[in-house]
Amino acid sequence: MQSPRRFLPSLALLSAFEAAARTGSITAAAKELSLTQSAVSRQIKALEDLLEVELFHRERQTIRLTAGGEYYVREVRDALRRISTASLNLRANPYGGTLSIAILPTFGTRWLAPRLPKFLAGNPGITINLVTRMAPFDFRLDPVDAAIHFGRPDWPGGEMALLRRETVIPACSRSLRDRFDFRQPADLRLAPLLHLTSRPDAWERWLTLHGTPADGVHGMLFDQFATASQAAIAGLGVALLPLFLIEEELRSGQLVPALDLPMESENAYYVVWPSERAGYPPLAAFRDWILAETADCRAPTGHEFSS
Repeated sequence: MQSPRRFLPSLALLSAFEAAARTGSITAAAKELSLTQSAVSRQIKALEDLLEVELFHRERQTIRLTAGGEYYVREVRDALRRISTASLNLRANPYGGTLSIAILPTFGTRWLAPRLPKFLAGNPGITINLVTRMAPFDFRLDPVDAAIHFGRPDWPGGEMALLRRETVIPACSRSLRDRFDFRQPADLRLAPLLHLTSRPDAWERWLTLHGTPADGVHGMLFDQFATASQAAIAGLGVALLPLFLIEEELRSGQLVPALDLPMESENAYYVVWPSERAGYPPLAAFRDWILAETADCRAPTGHEFSS
């Protein structure tokens, strides 16, 4: 059902309101919009008359948002951002083949980006935009068509498909391995253990899986895989790292297995998309392609994980 006209203010009115709310000044808003102060004041007053709601408290030469204005500007700002993003996407690809994907930083740079030329070669009409997201988000509030998710198969408002499972190994620098001379799992408790916030109990599970007490496990905490791997390379400790993301470091010798005792992570990688966008042709093409690329990575590895 189409909204009544009074609830669809013009972009000029909304832009004037948003600029004044953000800057806290009619003068600053007028300068930003290349308008006169009186023009901005008239637009804001016209918006208030249209909505029949006061959006600002006016005190001498200052303005301050009302409670209703505070709520309204958040919604307006998000709507203007969506319109701007849609316009940029359309300009980048006039045929409507833009696909925005939220990626995990290391998965995106080490696994996805090197493979994207193959996808684009087979789908020349599609333009891809990549944005970084570290945690699940609401597709209704973020102009994203799909996301790469590591965790459990749970994303409210989204559909998902399993991409690949993950096997981790305890990895460190060669010098640290030589210094501690690791022979059995319990030996790793003598070295600094590096932890990832995305896998907070990984060391406890690895130690338990390999028959070693896991109480009181402490160590440096990292929120980025890249930082944790660099810390391991620098000799700061042993990190449980996904094998498929450190292949280059293992080949070059920057990292070595502290012990050849892998573990399958209890979480996995998924491609997620909003239910209402499931039939969007660029999304369907990307989904089919990435699932084909990971077809050999979805079966259990045989390296148990502890529950």
